[in-house]
Amino acid sequence: MSLALMPPERVVAIARSWIGTPYRHQASLQHAGTDCLGLLRGIWRTLYGSEPEVVPPYSQDWAEPQGDEVLLRAALRYLEPQERALSAGDVLLFRMRAGSIAKHLGVCSRAGEESMFIHAYSGHAVTESPLSPPWQRKIAARFCFPLGV
Repeated sequence: MSLALMPPERVVAIARSWIGTPYRHQASLQHAGTDCLGLLRGIWRTLYGSEPEVVPPYSQDWAEPQGDEVLLRAALRYLEPQERALSAGDVLLFRMRAGSIAKHLGVCSRAGEESMFIHAYSGHAVTESPLSPPWQRKIAARFCFPLGV
């Protein structure tokens, strides 16, 4: 770990404040609409004031046909990779199918026997869901928000 990390309770509190925000593809406006990336963008803005780069338009398949790991590369540019045990506040990047690109994001809100995560997905408002074994198997990478950006 090269940087100090944002306190996890702060990250989780911000993520929880988005619960109930409706799903809207490419949106990132609390209470109005968001997708999974928009949720992370909103947390970033609350923590740091502005986003690190302009997010270009993207399709719902996240460049899956091309096999382009767009989301993973972006996470590696701005977040701190984690290899320690799962912890609240971790940003979770998921592969929805084995062999596919990583294209879903969430924030671990509770780690342990009853792990939970907060995420936005099509047809649902931002919600806190159990991080069940099937979800855990889909985790491609974990990250934390750095303290100093």
